[in-house]
Amino acid sequence: MEMKLELVLLPVADVDRAKAFYVDTLGFDADVDVRPAPGIRVVQVTPPGSACSLGFGEGLFAYDPEGAPIRNLHLVVADLDATRDELLTRGVEVEPISDVGGGVRYAGFSDPDGNGLLLQEMAWRTGDTF
Repeated sequence: MEMKLELVLLPVADVDRAKAFYVDTLGFDADVDVRPAPGIRVVQVTPPGSACSLGFGEGLFAYDPEGAPIRNLHLVVADLDATRDELLTRGVEVEPISDVGGGVRYAGFSDPDGNGLLLQEMAWRTGDTF
């Protein structure tokens, strides 16, 4: 059986602020921003190169900000040092790098709603295996 995780919903208090953070600050692609019915807004953003997107919005139970924060969403990167440095220059408060052994390193940060993201580097995932 094959399954693909393609969308993770995030609870956010301010949709415009969240979209600006993910698109303008982090550099995610803005895939969808629609209002399919009165009082409903659906936004979907995707990290460049990722098959999984993040969704948030308003007017639907799935977007209820009472569910915040989500913790430990992993963004896998090929070069943790370079990615962390770039995010720091964009104003993101990224924690220091933590080496947990076995070629795995992390650095965490949060979005404006406190949803936690972890940059993860795995030494063996480079080139075609990334």
